[in-house]
Amino acid sequence: MIGLISATAAGAVARDRLAAAWPDRVRVYDGPVGDAVRRAFAECEQLVCFLATGAVVRLIAPLLGDKTADPGVVCVDEGGRFAVSLVGGHGGGANELAREVGEGLGAEPVVTTATDAVGVPGLDTLGLPVEGDVAGVSRALLDGEPVALRAEVAWPLPPLRAGADGAYTIRVTDRLVEPCEREVVLRPPSLVVGVGASRGASADEVLGLVGSALRDAGLSPASLAELATVDAKADEPGLLEAAERLGVPLVTHSADELAVVEVPNPSDAPLAAVGTPSVAEAAALVGGGELLVPKRKSERADGRPAMATCAVVRRPGRGRLSVVGLGPGARDLLTPRAKAELRRASVLVGLDQYVDQIRDLLRPGTRILQSGLGAEEERARTAVEEARKGQAVTLIGSGDAGVYAMASPALAEASDDIDVIGVPGVTAALAAAAILGAPLGHDHVSISLSDLHTPWEVIERRVRAAAEADIVVTFYNPRSRGRDWQLPKALAILAEHRRPTTPVGVVRNASRPDESSRLTTLGSLDPATVDMMTVVTVGNTATRDIAGRMVTPRGYRWQASQEGPR
Repeated sequence: MIGLISATAAGAVARDRLAAAWPDRVRVYDGPVGDAVRRAFAECEQLVCFLATGAVVRLIAPLLGDKTADPGVVCVDEGGRFAVSLVGGHGGGANELAREVGEGLGAEPVVTTATDAVGVPGLDTLGLPVEGDVAGVSRALLDGEPVALRAEVAWPLPPLRAGADGAYTIRVTDRLVEPCEREVVLRPPSLVVGVGASRGASADEVLGLVGSALRDAGLSPASLAELATVDAKADEPGLLEAAERLGVPLVTHSADELAVVEVPNPSDAPLAAVGTPSVAEAAALVGGGELLVPKRKSERADGRPAMATCAVVRRPGRGRLSVVGLGPGARDLLTPRAKAELRRASVLVGLDQYVDQIRDLLRPGTRILQSGLGAEEERARTAVEEARKGQAVTLIGSGDAGVYAMASPALAEASDDIDVIGVPGVTAALAAAAILGAPLGHDHVSISLSDLHTPWEVIERRVRAAAEADIVVTFYNPRSRGRDWQLPKALAILAEHRRPTTPVGVVRNASRPDESSRLTTLGSLDPATVDMMTVVTVGNTATRDIAGRMVTPRGYRWQASQEGPR
C-alpha cells in the first residue's frame, strides 16, 4: 500500500489526482501532517509526501531504521513539477515509484541513486536474493574498475559491466557458499524440490526434509523456485503450509504427466496410491534439469514411518526473449513497459534505423546486433539463438511487434526452451487514426499490399472480402518504387462497392517530426502521392467527413434515411 500525505490545498489537489488514478494502491492519510507521516510510515510499503523535501526529512528522520525494511519515500512539490526519490530508492522501490508518480502527474522524476544516475543496474534491484559486499562491488562498477562475472548457473541478467577478470566479483550460484571479500553472490531461482507426502504429513516434517536435503547437497534455500508434487496432493495442508513458509509456490502435475518421466527410483507404492511410480523425483524432473538429490525420506524423531519424500533438481537458466513494439516513432508513444524491457536487455537485436531511435535508452554494456532492411528472418534467428545461450534478449520492431513486424518470424523460430515476452506497441494504423479523427470506430481491417511475402492473389482476395463486407480498410506498405500498381488495383476493388465520395485518410510518418496528413476521397486519391512511409485508411459506406475529421460511427442507425451500400 502507498500512503499519500499532503499539508496544503495545492498539495491535496495533486494527491487527489494520484488517488483517483490508483484507487486500489493508495491510502490517503489526513490529520496533522506529523501524525499522518508516522502512521503511514508504520503501515505502508511506500509513501508519497506532497511536501518540501526538507520538511519530510525532518519528519522521517526519527523513524528510519534499516534501509532494507524502511518504506520508500517520494516527495512531490506542491506544484506537481518534480517527484523526488528521497529514501529507499532500491530496497523500498522509491526510484521506480518516482517514475510512476512522474508519469501519473506529468512531473519530472528525480533519482539520485548512483547506479541509476549512470544507467548501471543496482545489484539489489535484479529480483534475485543478493548477499555480500553490495556497496563495494557497486562502487567498483560505477568507477569502471574490473569486475569479474562468474556464472555457475546461467541466468538472463541485464548488462552489468562485468567481464572475465577483476578484483571484485559477481558470483551467480545456487550453492550454499559464503561471499568472499569484495564479492557479491546472486541467488537465481534454479532449484526445484519435488515432494511426495502421505495424507496428514506435517509442514514441519516436510520443511525438515527439504532443509536437510538442500543442506547436505550444499545448496542454498534462497535459490528454491518451487515445491512440486502430484495433483492429488494439491490440497494437502502440510505441503501448502510448507510452501507458504518457504515463500515459494506449490506446483502440481497430473499423475499421467509424472508417469512418463524417467526416474532412477520408481516405486510401486505411489503407483498404487496416486497412479504414478514416482512423485518426488518425477515432479522435480518434469520440466527437465539435473537431478542433484535423488529421492530421500524424512526422518521422524518418534521412530514412526516417514510421511514425506523429496528430490532436488537444478533446472537450467532459461534465456529470455522480449519482443518489443516501439510504436510509430514518437518517444512519448513508447510505452513504459517497452522502456523497461530495453533497459533490461543484455542483447538488443533490431533494424539499424530502429536501434538509432532508442539507443540512448539502453544501459551501458548492452550488446547491439543490428542489420538493415530485408534481414527480418536473420534478426529473428539471431535473437532466438542469443536467448538460447541464456541471455536477456530484446528484439525490437516498429509499431506493435506482432503486426507486420518481428514477433511472427521470431516465434516461428522459438521453441519452448526459452521464455518469450511480448510487449505491445502503438501501431501505425492507430497512430494514423488518431490524427485523422475516428475512422476505426466500427469494424476495420489492416491489409499489407506488399507481395514480397504474400502472393498478390491472396492479397486481392482479402481486399475484395473487406470491400464486400463494408469494412474500413487500412493499407500498410501501399506503394514503393518497385510496386506501383497494387494500390490502384486495391482502390479499384473498393470502388466497386463504395461511392467515390467515401472518405480516405492519408498519413505519412505518423507521430514523427515530418508527419503529414490529409483527408481526401476514394475518387480523388492520387496513388502517386503515396509511398512506403504512408498509411492509407479507406472508410466504409458509413464513414463521413465531419468538420475535417474522418469519422466512422459505431453503428448504422444514423444512416437509416440515407442511401445504403450499392
